[in-house]
Amino acid sequence: MMKSKSLTSAQSITSSKVYHLKFRFILNMTNNKDIITYQSIFHIGIVLSVSGREVKVKVDKQKNLPHIIFNGTLIKNISVGGYLKIINGFNTLIAKIDGEFITTDDKLPNNNYNAAEDRIYRVLVCSLIGYLTPGKFVRGVKSLPLIDNECFILSNEEFRKIHSFVEKSSDKTIEIGTLATDDYTPISLGVQKLFSSHIGIFGNTGSGKSYTLAKLYRQLFVEYKASESFMKYSKFLFIDFNGEYSGPDAIVSDKQVYNLSTRTTKDKIPFPKKALLDLDTLCIFASATEKTQRPFISRCLEYHDYIRDENHFKNILKKLIEEILLMSDKQRAELLLDYVEQIVPKCISSDGEILNLHSGLTFHNSKNYYYLDGEMSKSIQSAPELVHNTLYYKQAEEYSQPTELIEYFIHIMYLRLIRDVLDNRAMNEHIAPAINKLKSMVKDIGNLIDFNDDDFWKKNNIVVINLDSVNQDSKKMIPLLLCNHLYKEHKHQKEKDLTYLNIIIDEAHNILSYQSNRESDTWKDYRLEVFEEIIKEGRKFGVFMTIASQRPSDISSTIVSQLHNYFIHRLVNDEDINKVGQTISFLDRVSKESLPILSTGVCVIAGQLVEMPIVVQISKIEDKYKPNNETIDIVSKWS
Repeated sequence: MMKSKSLTSAQSITSSKVYHLKFRFILNMTNNKDIITYQSIFHIGIVLSVSGREVKVKVDKQKNLPHIIFNGTLIKNISVGGYLKIINGFNTLIAKIDGEFITTDDKLPNNNYNAAEDRIYRVLVCSLIGYLTPGKFVRGVKSLPLIDNECFILSNEEFRKIHSFVEKSSDKTIEIGTLATDDYTPISLGVQKLFSSHIGIFGNTGSGKSYTLAKLYRQLFVEYKASESFMKYSKFLFIDFNGEYSGPDAIVSDKQVYNLSTRTTKDKIPFPKKALLDLDTLCIFASATEKTQRPFISRCLEYHDYIRDENHFKNILKKLIEEILLMSDKQRAELLLDYVEQIVPKCISSDGEILNLHSGLTFHNSKNYYYLDGEMSKSIQSAPELVHNTLYYKQAEEYSQPTELIEYFIHIMYLRLIRDVLDNRAMNEHIAPAINKLKSMVKDIGNLIDFNDDDFWKKNNIVVINLDSVNQDSKKMIPLLLCNHLYKEHKHQKEKDLTYLNIIIDEAHNILSYQSNRESDTWKDYRLEVFEEIIKEGRKFGVFMTIASQRPSDISSTIVSQLHNYFIHRLVNDEDINKVGQTISFLDRVSKESLPILSTGVCVIAGQLVEMPIVVQISKIEDKYKPNNETIDIVSKWS
């Protein structure tokens, strides 16, 4: 914009403390043309009052127009949301304009010779946000201005310094868009500060939230597409609830996509068998409660390790059947025999009919013992060898271990439950729901997970999990299972082998919400604790999260508060706006109040990444790589 000799001189003046003194001396003692030009054109006014970080500036009367003409160039004048600099001795302070008003000058005599407009002047209400050094802009208050300190419009160089967010010369940058108020000011972000942090992207549906997520990672993948180290030492997991990023070219072409479905058999997620026999994994499948069901599953894992082989399992089962049929408590015995039926194979007659395992066995209600039909006077208690003649015992002899590991573990759980009830160590009503939940998940687990394959990444470092066609229970279970497993893997990596893992969750309220009526409070707490641990402790192990959501107010406050950087699109709900405002302490009032009226594709960027909140227009992605989230064109459809 301004490339004249006078502007160059003005820029050099603001780059050094020494030149500040020279500027003020020359201004008073000489007629240097460049200095006087800078003074007259870019001078805005003087400091009127200072109250903490709030500064009021009295604007020169000739600077009340929206634009200034300098050397034939139209320059935008100061306005709300813009910036100005205050010269305070050696310091160049930067303030953001939050508001403005007009007032009257009571010092002028009130007579007929003074026009009314001469008594009115404009006042800017500003907040100090930082200061300029010779090398860069620094956020924070170094010193406060004094009354009558002079204020100026920023030069191009100073404006670029404020909007430069890369600290290290070695850091790479990605360009994501332009300032919303200035299409000619590109915004580039440092890869180190952005992607070595937890990121939150929030906005109402249709505000451009998913597009921003895609833009960030599209730019990153393009920047590093030729790097072998990037492929080797970084991994990206996209949890895609609506199939937006699962197209062959969405964001990037070189990726592994798992299109999951609980209705039909599509892709399956490779998962190691040893990872299934993990306490946390099984608790996720069984939606286990912390105080009763989780300890029980832990005992089942110990039992699994104790049982050597199929014959050992059968011997334990037959011994338990003997103990049950020797019981005098009919109610407990019948319950345990029902558990035995869940383990042993069905008894099928020669004509193909399924026989009741209880046939031929009766309980004597007055004398409290089991006997075989036709031998009422002879109890099994007095002749234990009769147990061998029952169908329960005979079917136990026919038992064979299931090929599916999850089904076998359910048999282990029933075996353990029988043992615990016999020992008065567990109550059926506390434990049975966990087993039933696991049984109900067997079909879904079989459709979604392949325990015979453990090559999850398939020679790619980018994986997309498409959950568009899975049921609601699986939409909560699969992300929790994968994230917990991958996080634990990273925790146990040796430092020299540490790789970068970024977990990206769009529509994150599906899994990170604390408002859910579909699950118990205990299970909901456990689910959130897993993700809260990842977001609180993951940085130490190279694990980071990016979450995008329409409703930040639904997401756990702990998770939102631990985010480092925020991309906030249009939000109209008061709860969402207040949640964002309370969480992001450095979000200024003007930025917060602009959230309900942001245009599609425009967002406020705030956090550790930028020195101050800025409003950015996210730039376009090539059509081929756009996410599949376009709003339907109903006019063309209806025409």
